[in-house]
Amino acid sequence: MQYTHILFDADETLFSFNAYLGLKTMLLNYGVEFSEQDYQGYKDDNAALWVQYQNGEINAETLQVTRFTKLAEELNVKPQELNDAFLDAMAEICQPLLGAKALLESLHGKVKLGIITNGFTKLQQKRLAHTGFADYFEALIISEQIGKAKPAPEPFEAALAKLGNPDKSKVLMVGDTLESDVLGASRFGIDSCWLQHEGVEGKNGVEPTYTVSSLYELAELLADKIAA
Repeated sequence: MQYTHILFDADETLFSFNAYLGLKTMLLNYGVEFSEQDYQGYKDDNAALWVQYQNGEINAETLQVTRFTKLAEELNVKPQELNDAFLDAMAEICQPLLGAKALLESLHGKVKLGIITNGFTKLQQKRLAHTGFADYFEALIISEQIGKAKPAPEPFEAALAKLGNPDKSKVLMVGDTLESDVLGASRFGIDSCWLQHEGVEGKNGVEPTYTVSSLYELAELLADKIAA
C-alpha cells in the first residue's frame, strides 16, 4: 500500500507522557510529596474516567475536574486549578519519543501529516510549540474541541476534511492505544499501525494493519509505503 496521508496519535506515540513525574512536579508547588502509592490511586481513578470519556459517557471537562476532586478537597483548592497546573507541568517536562523528530523530518514534504488526539487543547498546543513539531502538521484534531473522542468516527472525519478528503485507502493511522487509535481507524475504514510499547499485550478483536515496537521501526516500515 502506498500512503499519501499519515495521522498520528500524540501521547506515547510522538511525545512521552510521564504522568507521575508531571504530578510530582505540579504538587511540589503545593508543598506536597507525591508517592508512587498516591499515583496508583490517581491512575486507577483516571483510567476509569478515560474509559467513560472514550465511550462518550462524560465530556472532557468532567474528566479533567473529577480526576482532581479528592486532591483538591485535601488542598482546599478548586479541581480546575489542579488540572490546569498539571497540564502546565506536563508541557514543561514534555519530551519527544525516540525517533520522533527524525521520522517527521523524513515524512515532511512527502506525505501530508496530521494529529488526532484525545488529549486536551491546552497541553497539545503547548507541546507542539515546545518541541517545534507544529510546522510538520497540516491538521491538528483535538477531541475536546469537537466533542467526540477516538474511537468515534468524528475525529477521523474532521482530520480527513482538514486534509482535503483523501481516499481512505491512502491514509494510515499510527497510535499506541488499541482501543482508540487502532479500533477507531478500523471502524472508520483506514489502515492502522500499532506502536506496541514493551509490556503491552494485544486484545482480541482489535487487529492493526501493522505493528511496530519503535518509531525507528515505523520509519523502516514506511520507507517503501510512501506514494511517490
